[in-house]
Amino acid sequence: MMVATRSLSTPTIKVVIAYPEDSHPYIREISTTPIRGEPKARVDPITYPALVEVRVSGEGNAPHPKTNASLIGSVASLRLRYVGYRITSDDDWKYWNVEMMDEKTGLTVTRHLELSRHSPVLRSRSSVRNDSTSDTIIHQVSSLSVGGVTATKDWWDTYEMWTARNSWFREAQWQKNTLPELGLDDFGFSFLEPEIRDSKAFHALSNRSTFTTLGHLPMGMLRHKDGSDLWLWQIENSGAWRSEIGDLGKSMYIATSGPEAAGHDWRLKLPPGETFTTCWTAMVHLEGNVTTDDAFAALTTYRRSIIRPHSDHKHLPIIFNDYMNCLMGDPTEDKILALIEPVAKSGAEYFVIDAGWYADDSDWWYDVGEWQPSKKRFPSGFKELLVAIQNAGLTPGLWIEPEVIGVNCRLAEPLPSECYLQRDGNRIVEAGRYHLDYRHRATRDRMDGVIDRLVGELGVGYFKFDYNIQHVLGTDVDCFSPGEGQAGHSKAYLSWVGRLLDRHPGLVIENCSSGGMRMDYAMLGTHTLQSTSDQQDPVHYAVIAAAIPTAVLPEQSASWAYAQPDWPDEINALTVANSLLGRIHLSGRLDALSPSQLDLVYEGMNVYKGLRSYLRTATPFWPLGLPTWKDKWLALGMRCHEDGIDRAYITVWRRGGDTTCRLPLAFWEGESKVNVKLLYPSKFESEGSWNEGRLEVIVPETTCARLFQLDAE
Repeated sequence: MMVATRSLSTPTIKVVIAYPEDSHPYIREISTTPIRGEPKARVDPITYPALVEVRVSGEGNAPHPKTNASLIGSVASLRLRYVGYRITSDDDWKYWNVEMMDEKTGLTVTRHLELSRHSPVLRSRSSVRNDSTSDTIIHQVSSLSVGGVTATKDWWDTYEMWTARNSWFREAQWQKNTLPELGLDDFGFSFLEPEIRDSKAFHALSNRSTFTTLGHLPMGMLRHKDGSDLWLWQIENSGAWRSEIGDLGKSMYIATSGPEAAGHDWRLKLPPGETFTTCWTAMVHLEGNVTTDDAFAALTTYRRSIIRPHSDHKHLPIIFNDYMNCLMGDPTEDKILALIEPVAKSGAEYFVIDAGWYADDSDWWYDVGEWQPSKKRFPSGFKELLVAIQNAGLTPGLWIEPEVIGVNCRLAEPLPSECYLQRDGNRIVEAGRYHLDYRHRATRDRMDGVIDRLVGELGVGYFKFDYNIQHVLGTDVDCFSPGEGQAGHSKAYLSWVGRLLDRHPGLVIENCSSGGMRMDYAMLGTHTLQSTSDQQDPVHYAVIAAAIPTAVLPEQSASWAYAQPDWPDEINALTVANSLLGRIHLSGRLDALSPSQLDLVYEGMNVYKGLRSYLRTATPFWPLGLPTWKDKWLALGMRCHEDGIDRAYITVWRRGGDTTCRLPLAFWEGESKVNVKLLYPSKFESEGSWNEGRLEVIVPETTCARLFQLDAE
């Protein structure tokens, strides 16, 4: 059988696609250009997944490969035949659209590939167009499917899988598993007949709720144990998703998708002439002498290329929010007034009034939705209070949940029934809230009116868009399947947010969902920044803060700094240090702190203002490896190249163990002269020195954190 190939490359990445004469096209190679060091020779598997894996109603899997995995091996996928391609480019990307056809169904399927010129990242999604004369029911379309990803015959012993658990109060926690622990192992390949090509073994992660990152981040990393071969990927969807690895006998495959029929109750009726397009998946593949730091640095560079441009990302202003370990959803006029002066003196630029500003009492959960300020809480007038915030040099912000209405809310103008997610003719009630459906114009018009009123009449310049219910049912209104309805709402909501920012370009919109329960790069491609957690314990928060750059850009990841009057100075310094290598969500009882405690907080804010311009281009690294929840020592670094400076900022946390820690910095191996400076807290006991390619840190025998600046000469 003739197998033609075509390749496309940039200075950072190369992709090869094969076009067999009598079989489906597939990705033959994804490689880094140039390769650092000598890569291993790759194993050529017997079969490869199709370039696009698509399932249609009434058809299942082909006999070979004999797989029951949901994302590869369908009959329709194996019938796809190459039609043609189109390549275009600009200063940042090369675009490669490969078109295929399934003659039986009349589907034209296109794989859209984008190759970055600046980082070794491939971006991929698919579209399906119905060129037949009748409706076609689609059950699944992959965003990315690639085989031959392992470079050794004994891949079950030489590769490991990394995934990131993500839950309320415990976000972005990566863990490593051997492949046998995941059910992927040697099943006796050499004794089997040649036509038996795989064991039907796969490992999948999936999410079906509107908490898109509850359980796991939509990411994965497959890594050779000696570091010579590494794959890292992220799925960019604001709804359901699936990520899968599995065996194809001699090698393994990786496949990703948005919602699909088997796991998400998603089915799409595609009329003649209509097109469906999947979410994006981004993939990094590094070979040679590589590290996880290299992979996350590449992903960081890529993420900067896909987010919506905003002035906030250039200036990285400090945000005070009155919620965490402060007013906790119970703001009043007197409480806010007491906070304005110490917040203004801190150097903060925003003052955000969090939950409760719209309610006359503290039992407001079931009443939200009208978004009118409480007269009881603010007897002198809410507008007058926001003016007082503005007069102190601060931009006022408000908390809002724009996708829900409490079951007890009484709207002045009730919304039509089609403005809510429904099942079987009934509004869905989840945790005492109705869920709005942004596919409908009346929903969008009403919420446009709410936001425009708060911006135009009250001068609000910042919104914390929160989301605190986990909705899994979808809707059966105006759709073919509940999963399709839910996906349609999610896309419509993001479009609405984008139009808000078009209309109010200076407005800052924070993405929050009980902390980080919607921490995906569909949401973050549109929203300005991300709330990383609702964790109230600063010592636990340290692990989240240390790990969060794996999931979110430093200029988008806001971590709480919430000093308390009854905490020791070392803990108050630690909570400030948690936020200094990302975005600061300043909170805590600043009005109750002593002068020396306030000085400690203010010092941290001043340090941040001196380094924040570097963070917007910095890449993260982890001198002690990716952090785990029980680690006694943690370390997060940001490396910066700006104005001819080769600089690193490193936050080090001690939560137990020895008082001395040595942190290797591979990128400065062999450097004899590196200047080390303690930035924060500058007057606390600590030693930091450069010794034989390592930063050596000595701290007191207590729970503490230190931020250092390192400059290579």
